[in-house]
Amino acid sequence: MKTNLTVACIMAIGLVFTSCEKKVENPIVAIDLISEEFPDEKQEVMETFGAIAQSIKDGDMDKLISFHAYSSKFTEFKNGEPRNGGAANENHERTVFGSVTEVVKFDAKDLQIAVYGDVANLTFHSDFHLKFGDDLVIINDQITLLFVNTDDGWKMVHEHHSPLNLG
Repeated sequence: MKTNLTVACIMAIGLVFTSCEKKVENPIVAIDLISEEFPDEKQEVMETFGAIAQSIKDGDMDKLISFHAYSSKFTEFKNGEPRNGGAANENHERTVFGSVTEVVKFDAKDLQIAVYGDVANLTFHSDFHLKFGDDLVIINDQITLLFVNTDDGWKMVHEHHSPLNLG
């Protein structure tokens, strides 16, 4: 009787331990951030870029600024000058784009979007023809916009503008 009780206890303990085993049915698959294309996110970034362009065409500076994620991490390079931050960028964007009286042409040539999960890099060559009163200004730059996917959509965290050598 004592032997039967001992065998039953051992079997019960064995049953408890085997039922506690975790079975992994859906293993986590590593995502190759370098090679994966992320087509849905790429489309979202393209739509965000289109909305940025539209805000400039509409002269809606508050909307334009809303596409930026200003923080101590925000950076911008332009015109070969030292790096600046969010406050200088916002001031520049409100001053320059707020003074545009007509967008004659706003083309982004050789546009490329590379998504790395929640980070996206958008590069293009600008062919912008902007009027400031009677003055036409043509901007042919190499532009990089770095985006981060936030709860409020894709936001710019870095801008880089440098002259495009057309010669």
